[in-house]
Amino acid sequence: MMDGQVGLRYPWDVPPEEGEAIEVAEGVFWLRFPLPMALDHVNIYALDEGDGWTVIDTGFDSRRSRAIWEKVLAGPLGGKPVTRLIVTHHHPDHVGLAGWFQERGAELWMTRTAWLMARMLQLDTQDMPTPEMLDFWRKAGMRPDIYEQRANQRPFNFSDVVHPLPLGFRRMHQGEVIRIGGRDWDMHVGHGHAPAHATFWSRDDNLVIAGDQILSTISSNIGVHATEPEADPVGEWLESCERLATLAHEGHLVLGGHKLPFTGLPFRMRQLIDNHHHALDRLEAYLDTPKSAAECFAPLFKREIDGDVYGMAMVESVAHLVHLHQHGRVTRSLREDGAYVYQQIG
Repeated sequence: MMDGQVGLRYPWDVPPEEGEAIEVAEGVFWLRFPLPMALDHVNIYALDEGDGWTVIDTGFDSRRSRAIWEKVLAGPLGGKPVTRLIVTHHHPDHVGLAGWFQERGAELWMTRTAWLMARMLQLDTQDMPTPEMLDFWRKAGMRPDIYEQRANQRPFNFSDVVHPLPLGFRRMHQGEVIRIGGRDWDMHVGHGHAPAHATFWSRDDNLVIAGDQILSTISSNIGVHATEPEADPVGEWLESCERLATLAHEGHLVLGGHKLPFTGLPFRMRQLIDNHHHALDRLEAYLDTPKSAAECFAPLFKREIDGDVYGMAMVESVAHLVHLHQHGRVTRSLREDGAYVYQQIG
């Protein structure tokens, strides 16, 4: 506990079964869709509009996801159409079936940056890693065997799991009041995990639909990628958390993009902020000798990193190092093997 605040509580111990739904508030239904990765699910929310549904986020575009959606639409959603789709951010587990829903008549609502990112990445299919990807991996100090393997195979493409997005969407913006499911919601934008990530704060009751901006038992991945190698998403994340923390109160029920709905939002916001400050301090202390991003997993993750999570760990390590470097806490130089190495100042 911190400052006398109440810790996290979980009103539902068990998530909905595949193809089923749990009503978490009047007219608000929680769905869960599978993902073929370490984080093996995504939460989706359907809000009753009377003659149809507003759905928030979608899951991957796959035969399995579409089959589950058909079951959900005919079952828990009672055969009513999805008339509006709101996507919290551009990541493929959230936007994957947006185009599919648009083809079925749903209006798509996103922030402008999220839509542009999603559409650009969906159209950018590569058969082999680009020179920019290879350069980014070298500068991050990617382990040689993993680099060699990835350099010679087809990379992950958005189009593998994201349905084509047709032209046209309705833009959401910071501070807008949006009517969803019989409630008025303040839309607040967060950054760090994804640019222009939408969150929704009900004016009529204690609901918060948070996407991946606020999760309960895990911290959202914050990574730097080849698309913007000098970005500072850690700084953006901390600013967003501090700003959103001013909106939080104990009564909020937070509906996140992964894990379980929870209460205790003020405590969780303080955790999210403090956890990254502590990680930055540990990382700075670890840099008593020059080290690359791929050599800095120990102070950040406190466990062995391998397999499918290696890439996500590496981009998060880069992000924390870039933040320290841009805030004048470490130096950066290019090592003979082409990797950037970082070291404490003084």
